[in-house]
Amino acid sequence: MTGVVDLHLHSTASDGEANPGEVVRRAAEAGVTAVALTDHDTLDGVSEAADVGVSVGVRVVPGCEFSVKAWWGELHLLGYFLPADHPELNRFLATQRDGRVKRAEEIVRRLSDLGVRVSMESVRRHAAGGSIGRPHVARALVDAAKVASVNEAFDRYLSDDGPAYVPKPLPELEVVTSLVSRLGGVTSAAHLKERATLRTLSRLRQEGVDGVEVLHPSHDDGTVSRLRAWSADLEMLKSGGSDWHGDQGAPDHRRSIGALRVPGEWLEALERLHRKRVGSES
Repeated sequence: MTGVVDLHLHSTASDGEANPGEVVRRAAEAGVTAVALTDHDTLDGVSEAADVGVSVGVRVVPGCEFSVKAWWGELHLLGYFLPADHPELNRFLATQRDGRVKRAEEIVRRLSDLGVRVSMESVRRHAAGGSIGRPHVARALVDAAKVASVNEAFDRYLSDDGPAYVPKPLPELEVVTSLVSRLGGVTSAAHLKERATLRTLSRLRQEGVDGVEVLHPSHDDGTVSRLRAWSADLEMLKSGGSDWHGDQGAPDHRRSIGALRVPGEWLEALERLHRKRVGSES
């Protein structure tokens, strides 16, 4: 595949600002030839995205961003080429989304204990039926005039060390890598940032992770260079993407769809493994 791809995008099916179809239209306008819609713990936006992709000439890869338990804590794991109609996967994702709702309810309770009142109804309204996350709580806080912006909501209350932070209930990493692999999918460790070490990648490889997100807005040139080299040494696949959630609060131009110029060859390599796995089951 020639051209530029973006393998990490979010829509209103989870915590993005644009609906799945609009995400794909934006990709087409940016000259992107293929995208992976990777909403958190859901594949609900993939069908709409794929339909629009046909009309605008953008290939849509069905994806998902899983939150999993690694040895250091939470790891985000991208899954590609996932079957949207598989009962086992759908049950697993429904359980994860239920956990997200309970987490949001606890965050709202903790905010109330801090004297910052926001309703769960407002959080659900912002989620609009999608997979609930902290950004929806942040937007509810903005609506309630408790903060001036989503960024302020995270800075004051919702960040990992914030007073209203609540950890997610996380499945074990190997549970998810095993599930995705059995269904023909391919996994990639997302935005490792300071965790991007050879030791980390080696262990992730041992625990069934197929690839690593090399290109991400949070990765500087040195991190990208090291990940390129280590992924080759460990025979791990490469992925990359803008992690686009929307234009608000994202001044970094690298977070624009397609801005990181992820090569189509990386998607081809991911798809070869997918086809091998699907073929091995037939």
